[in-house]
Amino acid sequence: MKIDPARYRVEPEEKVRLPKRPTRVKRYYESKADYVQALARQIAELSTLQGQLYADNRYALLLIFQAMDAAGKDGVIKHVMSGVNPQGCQVFSFKHPSADELDHDFLWRTTLALPERGRIGIFNRSYYEEVLIVRVHPEILRAQNLPREAPAGDGLWQQRYRSIAGLERHLHANGTRIVKFFLHLSKEEQRRRFLERIDDPDKNWKFSRVDLDERGYWKQYANAYEACLAATSTRHAPWYVVPADDKRNARLIVSQVILDTLRRLDIGYPRADAKRRRELRALRRLLAR
Repeated sequence: MKIDPARYRVEPEEKVRLPKRPTRVKRYYESKADYVQALARQIAELSTLQGQLYADNRYALLLIFQAMDAAGKDGVIKHVMSGVNPQGCQVFSFKHPSADELDHDFLWRTTLALPERGRIGIFNRSYYEEVLIVRVHPEILRAQNLPREAPAGDGLWQQRYRSIAGLERHLHANGTRIVKFFLHLSKEEQRRRFLERIDDPDKNWKFSRVDLDERGYWKQYANAYEACLAATSTRHAPWYVVPADDKRNARLIVSQVILDTLRRLDIGYPRADAKRRRELRALRRLLAR
C-alpha cells in the first residue's frame, strides 16, 4: 500500500484536534517479513540520498521528534536511520537544561547543535520542549530568569511560537530543510507499554515514577501539543502527526516523509568540469605508469 505523507501533515494555520487524528491506521505491510523488506527498501534509498546530500554540501536536513512518553521516538530513529552513514548524521537528545544553558535564551542550546551543510541532524526532543513541558509545568520558568518585561500567560507562548517560526524561516532560507514529527500515541497504548516496561526486567530501566506522574498531565500535554502544532506548522517546516500505536507502521510513515523531503532537493554527486577532467586524466596517467 502506498503511503501518502500529506495525510499526516498539519497544514499551516490548521486548527488541530488530536482526538480527531488517529493513533492507529490500516497497516502499510502485510506481515513482519513484508515490513522488514519495505523498510529495507526505504533505508537503501535513504542511504543513497544521504550520500548525495553529503557530497553536494549545499543543504542540511533537520528532523525533529516530539511525543508523549513511550511513543517510540528512540525506536524510530534507530530503525529508520540504521542505514545512514554515521559520518553524515548527528543525533542530539535534549533533557533538563544545564546552568549554562539557562543563562541563555531558550533557543541557544539547540542552535549550537544544528546540522552542518551536507548532514542530517536529528533532535530527540527539541526547542519545542519550551512550549510543551514548560507550558504544562510553568514553575520551570522561574529558573529561566526572564526579563521583567516578558509577557505572561498566553502572551509568552505566542511570543515563543513567533521566535521558533522566525528561526525555522531563517534556517530554511539558508539551506536547512526541517521536518517535524509528533508521534501520536493513545493513552491506552502508553499504559500497555508502561506495563511491559515494568514486567520485562530488560526494560525496567526505561520506567520511573516520574513517567507515571507525567501521565497524570495527559490532557494538559495534549492541549499544549494542539496549540503548538497549529501555531508552528508551516509550508517550509511542516509538522506530521504520525499514528504511533503500531511501531512498524510509524517507522514506515516517517521514513517515507524523509525520503520525499530529500527527493525534492536538487542534489547529486558533483560533476567535474572540463578543467577538472583534464586534471584527473593527467593524474590517472601518473598512476598508470
